[in-house]
Amino acid sequence: MEEHLIPQRDNYRRLLSYQKTEVIYEMTYYFCHRFLERGDRTVDQMVQAARSGKQNIIEGCMASSTSAKTELKLINVAKASLHELREDYLDYLRTRGHRQWEEGSVEWTAMRRLGAQCNDAAHYMELCETRPPETIANMALVLLAQADYLLHRQLRRLEQDFLKQGGFSERMDRLRRNNRGY
Repeated sequence: MEEHLIPQRDNYRRLLSYQKTEVIYEMTYYFCHRFLERGDRTVDQMVQAARSGKQNIIEGCMASSTSAKTELKLINVAKASLHELREDYLDYLRTRGHRQWEEGSVEWTAMRRLGAQCNDAAHYMELCETRPPETIANMALVLLAQADYLLHRQLRRLEQDFLKQGGFSERMDRLRRNNRGY
């Protein structure tokens, strides 16, 4: 296979982490605009954190052609943004006296199974339209945990890829040497 200096990297839509964050963004947008008060700063914060989780995966993947360092940083920023969003959902449940689903509970287990099988945002939006806000918040928390796990694995894979293949500068050097016949 021929190696290129700047390989085309536009496969972010196939990443499970991206698909999961796309669902989280749509759920969060719906949740905030349906159940939080207009003008509440939390709406902007939550929507922006969900958007940042998704958009930083895109930006990181697109930057990967020339900078493994930038890709790693942006994927980690996506992970951090989703942790911020997680805290907002936990705050919502706590301040309103709602129960957070316990790990292993019937609801948590069912949502975890659904999250492992489905990354179709339209499916989740249909569910959201018939669920109360505390259920949607708990659904989002399960999906956020799954996204966090996927991003953790993605970061480990990027780390291993870098250690095996190097980065852009090493690829430039390797291609230059191959072109000169060294």
